[in-house]
Amino acid sequence: MSGKGAARRILLEVVGWTLVLVGIAALVLPGPGLLALFAGLAVLSQQYAWAERRVRPVEKAAKKAAADSVQTWPRIIASLLGVVWLVGLGIYWGIRPPAPEWWPLKDDYWLVGGWGTGGTLIGSAVIALGMIVYSFRTYRGKSEEQVAAEVEASSRG
Repeated sequence: MSGKGAARRILLEVVGWTLVLVGIAALVLPGPGLLALFAGLAVLSQQYAWAERRVRPVEKAAKKAAADSVQTWPRIIASLLGVVWLVGLGIYWGIRPPAPEWWPLKDDYWLVGGWGTGGTLIGSAVIALGMIVYSFRTYRGKSEEQVAAEVEASSRG
């Protein structure tokens, strides 16, 4: 393997595994978990057969979740409120007001990370808003059968 080939492989490994870890974390934390997991598996699938086998099921789940999230106005409004909440939390975290009196630890442990963490929360909100807009434009008003057929067609091609 040439030096360029080895460097490319290492870069793909680092990017792929980072996206997989971020995706897994974002399944329970704010952020587009299935999307990051799908992207990471797509990158790793260039190197590993096991990742290639798992890309399509994760892609299907991500697209189904995206379609489901915009089928009713309460879901859309809840998603948009989540975006607003993330932006507000990011700003609050970045401003880093003094620790409240009820905080049991040293003040240094209150809202650790400052604008680094706040910016990450705001970035997650921007990505989430982009996904909401994409999902709305792509899936809104389509029946479950239409969405399933599109997801199946895209996973074949």
